Amino acid sequence: MRRLVAIEFVTLDGVMQGLGSPDEDRDGGFEHGGWGAPYMDETQMQSAGEGLAQTTAYLFGRRTYQKMLAFWPHQPDSNPMAAHLNATPKYVVTRTLDQFSWAGARRLGDDLGSGVRALKDEGEGVIAILGSGIVVHELMQQRLIDEYRIFLHPLLLGTGKRLFRDLPQPQRLQLAGATPTSTGVVMLEYRVDG
Repeated sequence: MRRLVAIEFVTLDGVMQGLGSPDEDRDGGFEHGGWGAPYMDETQMQSAGEGLAQTTAYLFGRRTYQKMLAFWPHQPDSNPMAAHLNATPKYVVTRTLDQFSWAGARRLGDDLGSGVRALKDEGEGVIAILGSGIVVHELMQQRLIDEYRIFLHPLLLGTGKRLFRDLPQPQRLQLAGATPTSTGVVMLEYRVDG
């Protein structure tokens, strides 16, 4: 059975919006896009490489899929992340897209919970969710996430979309790993209790 792992880059105050570039996500007038670039280091790159070896599928929300589609299929296979993303099955949570031009991408289905349960039942390894905050929140509410890999950045933005929002009940997590990087990011790994 596969595990569903949410991989998220967040600030200390929980903001996940606009990690990569100034124009990545300006919803709500967000002006701090690209905040993650100064924090990348070799420790994070090594962790990403180790994660690729475990990942047998990706799960994206529609917006994350479209942003990744604009970049990753156009990168050379000499980039390990590009090679893995381009070759690995990708499932997209969407009500509006019917056509998928990225190799191996397809619509998950209308019911998020049953679609994810079916994905978890087929095969081994990890289904990785990258970004996709709305999808992650819905899966948290349904208690379908098995693990969180959080890259906690030493930065307070004070505004922006937050990863962790209202939940119907508390969820206990077990710390499985904590690794600091040279830039002050702490890579945290939490497993969901029962």
